[in-house]
Amino acid sequence: MSNQQPIVTTAGSSPRQFVASAVAVQAIIINQAEEILLLSSPSRKQGWQLVSGALEAGETLLSGTLREVYEELGMNIKVRPLGNVHAETFHYDERVQYMLGTYYLFAYQGGEIIPGDDMIGSEFRWWPLTDLEEDTQEFHVTAKPWMLKRAVELYRLWVDQPEVPLQSAL
Repeated sequence: MSNQQPIVTTAGSSPRQFVASAVAVQAIIINQAEEILLLSSPSRKQGWQLVSGALEAGETLLSGTLREVYEELGMNIKVRPLGNVHAETFHYDERVQYMLGTYYLFAYQGGEIIPGDDMIGSEFRWWPLTDLEEDTQEFHVTAKPWMLKRAVELYRLWVDQPEVPLQSAL
């Protein structure tokens, strides 16, 4: 198996080549008590994790992340997008050597959480940062304590700022 990522080439008189990467979107949802929402899937057995999924063709990072939020937490949840917290490249598996992961921050504004889609049957819990820093629970690789701490710090800065227009669909 080659370690080479797929390459796409632009059209035109001066074509450029770009590495093509799969994109994973993660949602960091924080409530007014500054607790972070995590799910634990009985079928995945990967520990407590953020809402996450794959970006689909034609979606913006925000629209793809919101789609995952509604698929995994139900259509009754109300969240307010605050901003992108982090982006990283990571090894996914032997066929997808490098994946781009993005982490979007949301303020929880209410609504019933009903795990759905590929998270049906999952438990969910609001976690204070102090509990996330303990080694007593298993956490998915997406639930990095340092990043979640940064997310809470950004939540404090952004939550009271006026809403800004969202990027329109591609």
